[in-house]
Formats: sequence, structure tokens, C-alpha cells
Amino acid sequence: MAEVTVVFADLTGSTGVFESLGNTKATQAITRLTQWIGKVCEGHGGHAVKYLGDGVLMVFPQNNEALEAVTELQRVHCERIESWPDPLKMRLQVGMARGEVVQQDSDIFGDAVNVASRLSDLSGPDQILATEVVIEQLAADSPVRFRCLGALDIRGRSEACVVYRVEWQPEMLSEFFTLRAGLTPASDQAAATAKAIELSWLDVHTVFMSDDLPIFLGRDGDAHFVVQDPRVSRTHARIEWLAGKFYLEDVSSYGTWVRFSDSAAVVALRRQECVLPLEGEIALGAPFDDFTVPTVSFKFPVARVGAQK
Repeated sequence: MAEVTVVFADLTGSTGVFESLGNTKATQAITRLTQWIGKVCEGHGGHAVKYLGDGVLMVFPQNNEALEAVTELQRVHCERIESWPDPLKMRLQVGMARGEVVQQDSDIFGDAVNVASRLSDLSGPDQILATEVVIEQLAADSPVRFRCLGALDIRGRSEACVVYRVEWQPEMLSEFFTLRAGLTPASDQAAATAKAIELSWLDVHTVFMSDDLPIFLGRDGDAHFVVQDPRVSRTHARIEWLAGKFYLEDVSSYGTWVRFSDSAAVVALRRQECVLPLEGEIALGAPFDDFTVPTVSFKFPVARVGAQK
């Protein structure tokens, strides 16, 4: 079995396109985009295994070429749709994993396929999420920048998967990215030594010591941090302290979204967890696109005891 880099690229927002253009024109537009994705893949030495409606499953023998392909996809596509009307904009979300696969007829199977598919689901619009193996196998002189998001539980796997976000946008500040030497950015190391986390929502500010954890965020009055909004589940999310890091786990009905202070990129959690490496915001029950969503900010203050007020 050959080791390959597996890529899932999905278009988001296709529902609005069908509503705006009708079935025939929308199908034509989506088909043109997915075929273009396949051509970019082939131009970088990859192979489009199959087309899945508004997505494409691809494999690349060479890991670096896979990363070059997905960054080109995001860059060109974002430039292309900049002038499109909002109802017609379909953005790309990409998941990547590397490992051995088995080919059967016109399909492929394997752990890397399953993980790449789940990471595509978890990534947000304009995002690329990749496994640790993909990042570890980058060439030493690769210009690709990335940030560790910590360990995520992937449905169907017994072990958590360390996930990285590939930062393809040219305007990103390089000081926030992971150094190749240790695969752990300085800001992550600072968070790892934090002993307290402060949560804020509206005029409520609470500091929880690591010894207080785990804690639950939710609508229920018995939750450790209460957020009164109908979109918030009674027990919505869990924060715990493990191996020197804070972890956030979604346990809700409608999902949890996380973004960090250095970027507008979003991690979508559905019964999944991620590490909180630096300060940011948590949207409960709806994505950040909804300006009314209850949003809890978090940061790591100098350790002190506080109570919800």
C-alpha cells in the first residue's frame, strides 16, 4: 500500500446558489468549480479520485505538492469570488491527512481518507486543516505556514488527532506561526503554562483555576458558566485542564465554534474537542456569521480566584 496525502475539498454555500439560480444553473456552476479543483490537483501531480456533488476527493503521492495545490486553490478561488454577489459565493473548506490507502475499483479507503473527510467537515470557509503527519513531512525550505490547534477527537478513531491549520493568506503575521523546530509556537507554550482561564460574556467575567476544572458552559442554572440564550444547550461545552493545557469540548445539540485572537479563521466543533492555545472567542449554538450569536471570550490571566457575578 502506497502512502499518499489525501485531500477533501468541499464547497460551502451551495444551498443558497440553488435558491438563487435554480437547479440547472446551480448544478452547472458547481460542476465547473469542482472540475477546476480537479484540474489544479492534476497540475500538481495529484489525482481526483471522485467528485461528490459539491466536493472532490483527491490523492497526491508527494506531500509538498498537495500543500501547494490546496493553497493555490484557496488563493485563486478567494480572489475569483471577491466580486460575486453574496448569495452566489461558495467558499472552499479543505481537510488533509497522509497515510496508506487501499484502492478498490474507482474508490480509496483507509484511515487517512476518513480523517481528511472529517477535517474537511470541521474546517470553516477558506480554511485548510491538516494532520500532524502532513506538517511533519514538509520540506525544510517549504514556505507553508501553519498553527497547531491541538488534539481533536475524530469520530470513529480511538485516539485524538493533532491538527494544524495551514495559514495560506499572505497578510497573516509570521510571528504567530508554528516554528518548524518544535511544532509548538511560543504563544502555545505560554498557554500551556497558564494556571487560570477567564471567561467573559456580556458583563459576566469569571476566572477559573486549573484546579476548578472541568467546568461546563450552558443554559442550565447549575452550569459553572451560565449563558442564557435559547440556542445554547443546557449543558453546551466542557473545559478541562490536561497535561498543562486547556481543552474545550462541544457536548451540545447545535455545535460550538472557536476562533483565536490572531486570525478570523474558525474551528467548528460538533461533539469534538480542541486545545485552547491562546486567547480568543467561543460561539455557542451558531457560527460567528450570525452577529446575534452568544459569544464567550476567553484569555489566560495571572492566576487569581474569581466568581461569576
